[in-house]
Order: sequence, then structure tokens, then C-alpha cells
Amino acid sequence: MEPESTIEFMRTLRSVRRFTDQPVPQAALDDLLTVARWSGSAKNLQPWDFIVIRNRETLRRLSELPGYVAHLAGAALAIVLVMHGDSEQVEQETFDEGVLSQRLQLAAKVHGLGSSIGWFHGEGRQTVKEILGIPQDRLVRTALSFGYEDAGAEGARAHPPQARKPLEEIVHWERFGSNNREIKP
Repeated sequence: MEPESTIEFMRTLRSVRRFTDQPVPQAALDDLLTVARWSGSAKNLQPWDFIVIRNRETLRRLSELPGYVAHLAGAALAIVLVMHGDSEQVEQETFDEGVLSQRLQLAAKVHGLGSSIGWFHGEGRQTVKEILGIPQDRLVRTALSFGYEDAGAEGARAHPPQARKPLEEIVHWERFGSNNREIKP
């Protein structure tokens, strides 16, 4: 792997919320699940289960729950992350859940798939448990949508180069507020 092309690949990852009707090939889904399975976690606890949803009606129902999950309605499939939810580990599991989500998005991009991360809020978390049969002692809040991007969809936005703050505004050297890169160890 060439560093330049790998960095460009990672830099250009973005959320996709409008999808075509084209199904996700089983081989791509298998790769996503393999990456998820091998994702790192604190103490290697692997505090998760994955629910793969392809049923259009279920995706629609989930997309209507409170939170930021409307993109599930048009996805070819979704993966709902079910965390073990041990109250002593919730903070660490939140970190693990974020890393896992990002790795799934990168794996999807390798296959030319778009993806987006969504969160269930409030009563949506309880309702998703009821819809999907998730045990009450588990924590569910994250769902990822996957599919081929529909760039021509009504309401789809163009994706111009994204403006980003210059590094000089957001990088500090050794102490907050220092822009002196010349400090020696």
C-alpha cells in the first residue's frame, strides 16, 4: 500500500445517505462483518453483537424512530450495533463503538459502497429493542446504513471539496496555544 493513496482513500471517506436499489453483494457484506469481528476493543472484550437488516419494511420502521436514522429507509442494508452495555464499561464501549463504526465505513468504501452512521435517541432506543428482539440489558444506539450512492436522487446534494480549517488553526505543539513546531524534546 502506498501511503499517499491510502491517506487519500481515508481523507475522502464521507457519509452517504441516498442509495440506489442495487443490493449489496454477499461478498462485500461478508468483508464488512469480518472487519467488524476483527475490530479492536478495550481488553479485547469484543462487547458487541451485530444485527444485519435487509428487510425493506424493517429498515423503513427503524428510519422513523427518534434520532438520526432517516437514511436507513433507502439503504440496501443496515447493521445495528448491539453493545453489551455493562454499566462499568459504558464509556469504553462508547469508544469501541465509534472505532468499530468508522472501520465498517472504511471497509464499505473499499467495495465502492456508501455508508452513514446514525444514532437512535430517547424512546427510539427502546423501540428498536422491541422491533429487533434485543435483550433489555443490552445497549443499542448505533445503526449504519450501506448501499451504492444515488448521486442523482431528488434532493441529493453535490459533494464539492469540503472546506477544512487550516492545520495552523487546530494543531498545537507541546501546549495549547503554541504554534512553535521547533520545540525540541
